[in-house]
Amino acid sequence: MRLRFMRPIAALVLLCALIPAQAAPPDDRTLTGFDRESAERERALEARFDALLRKEDLREWMKRLSARPHHVGSPYDRENAEFLLGLFRSWGYDAQIESFDVLFPTPKTRLLELIAPEKYTARLAEPPLKEDSTSAQTSEQLPTYNAYSIDGDVTGQLVYVNYGVPRDYDELDRRGIDVKGKIVIARYGGSWRGIKPKVAAEHGAVGCIIYSDPRDDGYFEGDVYPQGAYRNEWGAQRGSVADMPLYPGDPLTPNVGATKEAKRLDIKSAPTLTKIPVLPISYGDALPLLKALGGAVAPVGWRGALPVTYHLGPGPATVHLKLEFNWDIKPVNDVIARLKGGDLPEEWVIRGNHYDAWVNGADDPISGQVAMLEEARALGELARTGWKPRRTIIYCAWDGEEPGLLGSTEWVETHMDELRRHAVLYVNSDSNGRGFLEVGGSHTLEKFMNEAAHDVSDPEKKISVGERLRARRVLDGDADERREARERADFRIGALGSGSDYTPFLQHLGVASMNLGYGGEDGGGSYHSIYDSFDNYVRFIDPTFDYGVALSETAGRVVLRFADADTLPLSFGDFTETVGRYVREVSKLADDTREEIAEKNRRINEGTFRAVSDPTETYVAPKAEAPAPYLNFAPLQNALARLQESTKNYQAALNSTAAQERLRSRETQGQLDEVLKGVEHSMTRDAGLPRRPWFKHQIYAPGFYTGYGVKTLPGIREAVEQHNWKEADEQVTVAASTIQQVAAEIDRATALLQGGR
Repeated sequence: MRLRFMRPIAALVLLCALIPAQAAPPDDRTLTGFDRESAERERALEARFDALLRKEDLREWMKRLSARPHHVGSPYDRENAEFLLGLFRSWGYDAQIESFDVLFPTPKTRLLELIAPEKYTARLAEPPLKEDSTSAQTSEQLPTYNAYSIDGDVTGQLVYVNYGVPRDYDELDRRGIDVKGKIVIARYGGSWRGIKPKVAAEHGAVGCIIYSDPRDDGYFEGDVYPQGAYRNEWGAQRGSVADMPLYPGDPLTPNVGATKEAKRLDIKSAPTLTKIPVLPISYGDALPLLKALGGAVAPVGWRGALPVTYHLGPGPATVHLKLEFNWDIKPVNDVIARLKGGDLPEEWVIRGNHYDAWVNGADDPISGQVAMLEEARALGELARTGWKPRRTIIYCAWDGEEPGLLGSTEWVETHMDELRRHAVLYVNSDSNGRGFLEVGGSHTLEKFMNEAAHDVSDPEKKISVGERLRARRVLDGDADERREARERADFRIGALGSGSDYTPFLQHLGVASMNLGYGGEDGGGSYHSIYDSFDNYVRFIDPTFDYGVALSETAGRVVLRFADADTLPLSFGDFTETVGRYVREVSKLADDTREEIAEKNRRINEGTFRAVSDPTETYVAPKAEAPAPYLNFAPLQNALARLQESTKNYQAALNSTAAQERLRSRETQGQLDEVLKGVEHSMTRDAGLPRRPWFKHQIYAPGFYTGYGVKTLPGIREAVEQHNWKEADEQVTVAASTIQQVAAEIDRATALLQGGR
């Protein structure tokens, strides 16, 4: 599901010279969670692991798994599940398929036509190409559509809404353009696609069309497929539009696994279905619609790369949209493979990548799946030579990710209690390609991840993937990122919102989680189209599969180190520093918002407020807003101060000779693991976030109006953004209480290291 950056990255020149020598990570042979002796053994094991990896396996498996369309419920999806099951069993894993029954609509009727001022019927089809051997499998391909759109038959004037996010409707409001009773057309980008019909419906639109503009996803970026990698005229992006910021997974079984016995909501009452019909189209089909629009010329930032003047409407373009779906219950088949641990079998290190696709899915997701398979094969080979992980390793090939993280969410909801007891880490990947390490996750893993990245060599540049990532930030980052990349001895990892299968583990369970991949030099526009194929992948994305092996090496190290560490390799310094940044950010956001409201009100009262830059355009003066109050951030700042003190005390205790002696005891190691796991769980709250209780994590969450994009300290941040000051004040208290809980758990770990319990 993950859509990587599609912009080509400038060539990196003199990489090593870009980073000052003093900023390089120290050559310290110890590893977080290991003593020096066990760290040496671990690195020797990893060298054996690396030697076992074969890129020809990745190529062979990709060709096999992407040979036919394999969406949820399709025959080849089940065949792939059985194939994966056979591989894991052949490598010595205890593996089985676990199935769930989920709502998965497929299209029955798709009609989009321009009926005025001219007539045009959209093609809604991607043509086969002779250069792409699987693109002609039309009888097995899902047509272009958005899953979980409702049925609908609507006619209305067209309005262009740019990316269709809330700020775009604010701009339309200032120009006096109302979408009520209209059909909107939005371009992909700016947010996750499911936000576009959600916001359109909130503003009274009766239908939503989403198209791929060539400025963002087509010939403006480079040559189009098959001459180049970018989206061609008739390529369209399928995808889910379920309201996943409410909850992911099966729309009919929130909070419980979608087993045969599960109680299901009525389809008409399922809250994550759209409120209006929505359809994706190509820019070939979008051009006649946009060409027929009148009204004001769109703002400069709204203009795409089609050969027309971009107008806003409404009308005179009038369109008819008719959609009907087969609302079927289909199986999703998760492949779950276990390698039982020796000393600590009740602690589970979980590794996952999905295998279902919208069509053939060579890039998304098979590129990540084959890298994970090669990891698992190599670990199986190590186990055959006598190695046994201390902790249990569980490999998960998820089904149903594309429609809405179905397989992973239903598995987590079904096994919630045992996962809370046993899961210590979840490691995710999705699609993968040439380029730079891309990593996001829990900041308790930041130090650990830097160590792992320092020990993996970039296959092209022959420096560590961590150093190459930092060099990229020196060249490509904003001023703060460039300064930090030069000065810091490590790199920051990003916070996770949503968009792939880590979501239920991190945001619902509170399990430390990480998302890994490579990309940035693999730009293209095959995403969720019939052209996401093996032929495309080996031409444009990672022809040699070198970066597939790099992902195997990277994620393999993460899994091995967590599975074998003396104690869980979690640390709190980076987390505490990051939370401090978040506290400063929300405080500044509140101050800036208060000042913006005051300035806006002043200009309205003086009659000097202009909503648009062109004085000849119509505009609607906004109403003055109640002054924003000063929020009391003292509880949050006090909680941060306690967290900082707790972290300092823990690190001092951990570094003490007495603690190191105690940690030679297997009993003490197990006790510390249990407490460290509790630190992660303490970041969640049973009540969840306002209006979306499924999301329980109080530090990270996908934004209510971003979908994939993360919101940090989300309860506070989103309340301030919505000018909901009462809720913002309440959420300051909630966030402070959460941070106090985290500090208390860290204090428990400190007491254990000091000889208490």
